[in-house]
Amino acid sequence: MKVQNIKDIEKFFKVVDGCAGKVELVTGEGDRLNLKSKLSQYVSMANIFSNGEIPELEIIAYEPEDIGKLVNFMMEND
Repeated sequence: MKVQNIKDIEKFFKVVDGCAGKVELVTGEGDRLNLKSKLSQYVSMANIFSNGEIPELEIIAYEPEDIGKLVNFMMEND
């Protein structure tokens, strides 16, 4: 799933941390980073986050309830 215009990075990672299964960020090179890892969170955001907002990311969540949590986050923060 593609997520766009994440303005509250801290809240986004709280949602990711609350997911039951694996949540991955797909990089432009096709690599997958485990977003539940704090190190991966810092590394991925250092590379992507530059002006206080993340325009678009490709995220893979494996559990249906986790997809629902991420979709709800995006709808509430639109």
